[in-house]
Amino acid sequence: MSRAVVEACRTPFDLSLEAIASDKSISHRCAMFSLLSDRSSTVRNFLRGEDTMASLSIARQLGAEIEDRGDVIRITPPAELREPDDILDCGNAGTGMRLFCGLLAGVEGSFVLTGDRYLRSRPMKRVTGPLQSIGAKIDGREEGNLAPLHIRGGQLKAFRYESPVDSAQVKSAMILAALRADAPSYYRESFLSRDHTERMLRGMGVSITTDAEGWITVTPPEGPLEPLDITVPADPSSAFFFAVAAAIVPGAKVRIPGVTLNPTRIEAFKVLEAMGATVEYRLHEDVYEPIGEIRIAYNGRLAAVEVSRRIAWLIDELPALAVAMATAEGISRVRNAAELRVKESDRIASVVAALQACGIETDEYPDGYAIHGGTLKRATVDSHGDHRIAMSFAIAGLLCGMEIEDIDCVATSFPNFFEILSRITEVQI
Repeated sequence: MSRAVVEACRTPFDLSLEAIASDKSISHRCAMFSLLSDRSSTVRNFLRGEDTMASLSIARQLGAEIEDRGDVIRITPPAELREPDDILDCGNAGTGMRLFCGLLAGVEGSFVLTGDRYLRSRPMKRVTGPLQSIGAKIDGREEGNLAPLHIRGGQLKAFRYESPVDSAQVKSAMILAALRADAPSYYRESFLSRDHTERMLRGMGVSITTDAEGWITVTPPEGPLEPLDITVPADPSSAFFFAVAAAIVPGAKVRIPGVTLNPTRIEAFKVLEAMGATVEYRLHEDVYEPIGEIRIAYNGRLAAVEVSRRIAWLIDELPALAVAMATAEGISRVRNAAELRVKESDRIASVVAALQACGIETDEYPDGYAIHGGTLKRATVDSHGDHRIAMSFAIAGLLCGMEIEDIDCVATSFPNFFEILSRITEVQI
């Protein structure tokens, strides 16, 4: 099993993250949404992680021509998406599998989606169930809950669906299905989840509106969409690991240029700011996404905080935020985050176990945890194949040293994470 040994950081650092990973969520969508046009899309700064490259490979299997020039990828869709002659491997990407379910549900043909052993154990019913309810023919283990999933695509009916969960993946899958429905469809969630899908599809010409009651109306386009011409911004979820590093290491500073400032993506930075870290935001442009710069600096010991609102906006950052909470003065709590149970690992159990190994007192709830701030101690932490657990506790190692087992998963979303980390401390792989 692969392992990383991270040594404690002995001196303050001033780190500029020009090489931060490109946004994973937007990169996945670029590979998929380019298939909805009839002309070539141009994508700059595409994330070259294993998961996003898997989505690009699936686009190729569906008939797209991929011209990879290194810094620029051109994706030319086929006249019609073709039925592949092999399975479609999503790697470790829950986003990839769940969104492709929605995209392919309305396409004539037979499609089989699978992934690695971790993805094949993750629940898919939260997406396949709603899609089945509007006529999608999707089957798999446990009645379509576990991959491999078989999709027999065809004509879908318009729908009016109120989601019991606030999830960008569920919402995006249903919006993609709505594009091929026979009339306008309506979707609502109780709290707005990440809205990259709505923003990007509007930019491609789709009529997507939201009324005062939160109902999203999606009108099927009459023809192909406009192609993408986009530079993928830096990923705030990836950048957040180093934001936490700056907030917990005395004297540290981090600058993150070219990052999306989408309000649904920077909530974790707002929480870090509320805990006492110095955080500045500078907007530079706003086309598909608001893009700018975030600066974070150490400002003394952090204060405990309670996180129970806007969970959909910071669900991916909660493991890293847990490390900050472990160093804070007082008891921090995370509630209403049962969604953590169905990520790459059960992140509630994974975070609690790892913090306890580091000598931090915790209380586990069905929908979150309490973290009693204290002093982190060196430990050996099992990532359970979850990239965000691995990277979060590598950052914890800046204070006390850490050994993290099963780190191959980091390559799925942030291939150069340990390279950047080695700029401020010693890392042995």
